[in-house]
Amino acid sequence: MITQPSFQTLRTEVARPVSRDLPPARIACTRRSCVPQLVAAAAEASPDAVALSFGGRNLTYTELDARASHLGAYLRSLGAGADAPVAICLERSFDYVIAALAAWKAGAAYLPIDPSWPAERRTFVAKDAQARVLVTRSSQTFHNPAGARFVVDLDTDADQIGRTQLPIHPVETRRENLAYIIYTSGSTGQPKGVEVTHGNLLNLVFWHRRTFGVTSADRASHLAGVAFDAAVWELWPYLTSGSAIALADESTRVSSELLQCWICCQDITVSFVPTTLAEPMLAAEWPAKTKLRYLFTGAEALHRHPSPSLPFPVVNNYGPTECTVVATSAIVPAEPESSGAPAIGSPIANTQIYILDEQRQPVAPGETGEIYIGGASVARGYRNQPDLTAERFLPNPFSQALDARMYRTGDLGCLLPSGQIAFRGRADNQEKIRGNRVEPEEITSALAQHPAIAACAVVGKGGPERKDSSASGFAGDSASQGTERRLVAYVVAQKGSSPSASELREFLSARLPEYMVPSAFVRLKALPLNSNGKLDREALPEPSQQNLPSAGAFRAAESPVEIRIAGILADLLKVERVGLDDNFFLMGGHSLLGTQLILRIRERFGVDLTLRHLFEAQTLAKLALKVENLWVAKVDSMSEEEATRLLAEMERA
Repeated sequence: MITQPSFQTLRTEVARPVSRDLPPARIACTRRSCVPQLVAAAAEASPDAVALSFGGRNLTYTELDARASHLGAYLRSLGAGADAPVAICLERSFDYVIAALAAWKAGAAYLPIDPSWPAERRTFVAKDAQARVLVTRSSQTFHNPAGARFVVDLDTDADQIGRTQLPIHPVETRRENLAYIIYTSGSTGQPKGVEVTHGNLLNLVFWHRRTFGVTSADRASHLAGVAFDAAVWELWPYLTSGSAIALADESTRVSSELLQCWICCQDITVSFVPTTLAEPMLAAEWPAKTKLRYLFTGAEALHRHPSPSLPFPVVNNYGPTECTVVATSAIVPAEPESSGAPAIGSPIANTQIYILDEQRQPVAPGETGEIYIGGASVARGYRNQPDLTAERFLPNPFSQALDARMYRTGDLGCLLPSGQIAFRGRADNQEKIRGNRVEPEEITSALAQHPAIAACAVVGKGGPERKDSSASGFAGDSASQGTERRLVAYVVAQKGSSPSASELREFLSARLPEYMVPSAFVRLKALPLNSNGKLDREALPEPSQQNLPSAGAFRAAESPVEIRIAGILADLLKVERVGLDDNFFLMGGHSLLGTQLILRIRERFGVDLTLRHLFEAQTLAKLALKVENLWVAKVDSMSEEEATRLLAEMERA
């Protein structure tokens, strides 16, 4: 008989999930140090060591620290200071890392704004956070939002920044000060900013460095988007340790095949890879002598265990943005697929996990309850939203510490006999789409602004059932039994109106990030309601070819190339048929599925299609024409014998 751990056991700090003894981090941690001081110490200890690398270019620690110091002094002269966010609208780059570090050197917090967001969302975030200063480039075409008094253009202000006099005494950073603000999808129809302190960040940094033995000899990867909190985890534990960080290019970071090759060729020793990309990598063949020591994953539910032949451990992680990226962690054992989904692990250092019922009392081991998180990782709260902060950040009755708080995640979980935690879905309607947290109400609010829409609702469809799923990982749903979680919009049109899916998607794309735009639109005469007058989600129909608003009548594929590509698309998108005018992205396609499509077309036709081609030719008709043109160009460059061989290979495929 297996004795289940007590509730008290669950609250204790987890032991290091390390498979072997490793040397400690090189840069010493002091009680007064915050991240910018630790990075400066790393620069002093190894001035010529590589801090960042990308595309054959390197930035040393001396260069990183010097450029950040000058920009920080310039930001300080513009009024940047404690708890005041500096908005940074830059792509993932050397400049982005420099700007974030500079904000800290100015005594401020940094606010990442993804340049790929629609202008309306970028402006809202900067205004809502009350950013006094915005750091960007002219090439980002980000107009000065209301509330930002100063705009620092790295293209035109470089000389002035370089001439800025450095302060005699560095700005002191306290652990209670804000480190960064990251905006997540909001249930009220608008994004909400999570305020994370330097103390919160230090707990993550110190735990990660100690647990995984991070040293200056490590070479880490940076793949996450700048506004995704995983980017925080990818950068600061390593830059405070004197490690090198390699930035992957855009095409590599969305392809598991290219990413695996890049990790090996770049001699990466520690890497975070989002779950969707990590899962195929767990079953892939790896060189026995790869330098990769750990592969970290998270952002969605992990459904598979690694292959026993994998030459490095895989670490599964869970944690909301409100609890500083990671709250629980565990090495995933190599087990048969029938063993079920991996657990999300045990709490990291100085962190407590509580699994509570509706009365906020501990449930028995093995029973499902809501996950609450306490300890040093719990963020300050939401930016300028005291009521929402009070609703989600609660007094912690299980702690004796003064003013201790716990965060109500809305996630469901249970305590396993092993002492680890299994993720059991969501307690509310929040979704996780391709690693991004989404509140459907925010999308509904935006869609309702369309003049042709009388009523609408947005829900997640496909993948495992959220409340009964045994999936684990970061909160959310992912591929299960061949399907993937996706957003579906249900619309009731105004009388006399008949908006198409293309029109609605274009409308939302101008207001929301790509991952928040529904993949399907279903026309209804009225939204179904339950006896309480609320939306009856169970009564919403599944999307089909019949109820999707379209721009015209269905046209079937005719040419051999069109028919073959239609078959590939139907298999990838899990639909019965694909017409010539059907749009890959409107039918549920995204960049990760696009990578699979590219690989299959390469196998079938022998042509090198790219994601750029796919974005340019989104319909089956245009895509088939693009493939035909690429194939003709390839054949024209071949000898008669090579062309004959290629044609024979295509016939066999």
